[in-house]
Amino acid sequence: MLSNQTSWRKANLTCKIAIDNLEKAELLRGGDLLRQRKTTKESLAQTSSAITESLMGISRMMSQQVQQSEEAMQTLVNSSRTILDANEEFKSMSGTIQLGRKLITKYNRRELTDKLLIFLALALFLATVLYIVKKRLFPFL
Repeated sequence: MLSNQTSWRKANLTCKIAIDNLEKAELLRGGDLLRQRKTTKESLAQTSSAITESLMGISRMMSQQVQQSEEAMQTLVNSSRTILDANEEFKSMSGTIQLGRKLITKYNRRELTDKLLIFLALALFLATVLYIVKKRLFPFL
């Protein structure tokens, strides 16, 4: 929008300079005063119509730029919303992953405890079997 504004100002300034230069050239040329006024009026009319067309073109360009800016803004809003949704989903996934990690470490500890208990139960069973065999085979010992 700023570039369109500056280009509009430049076009306006160049047209004013062109008008001034035409008027200077006509004054320096001399000639019939009525013809000069008529020519000046015609050139002013042509110059003003050219300026009007230029300004309308600049206005169209500015409206196109505004429309493109609105579309870009809408795209940014949509992508921001998508990013926020993804961020919330990742946060919930992070919680689920941490809970899974805690459960896995808990089951690993229970597995170790279960192995130790099974080993102790097996040792007790074997000790009991050995004691019974010893009492039956060697009752005098």
